[in-house]
Amino acid sequence: METTSTEGRILDVLEEDAQASYSEIAERADVSKPTVRKYIRKMEEEGIIVGYSADVDPKKLSETSIALVGLDVSSERYVEATRELKELDAVESLYTSSGDHMLMAEVRARDGDALGDVISETILSIEGITAAHPSFLQERLK
Repeated sequence: METTSTEGRILDVLEEDAQASYSEIAERADVSKPTVRKYIRKMEEEGIIVGYSADVDPKKLSETSIALVGLDVSSERYVEATRELKELDAVESLYTSSGDHMLMAEVRARDGDALGDVISETILSIEGITAAHPSFLQERLK
């Protein structure tokens, strides 16, 4: 994000290290701890910060396969299909997209075969999903 606003500096620190303490964030963003606390609470309430997560290198996960799956959805079933996708445990994250596909899903399973089954048997069985285009992640480079 790299910005000079207080909010932006706090977000920069959190994006770099979601586990940073309020003290660390305050020091790195050049503000007080109470200011950090106030801004984080405000950004969570406004939905700017929607969660905290760990970045994962898929190659290091010996028992997990990850794919980014482009999904095509019929417009008349978009809302219902999206709702169903959000309920699936295998769908780690789901995004709307302006690219080649209406939705992009991060899908995880124990191995490549199980991941293929989730896509072919579960995701493609949702009414309104017309196609799934998976890209299996291999190695995190950054």
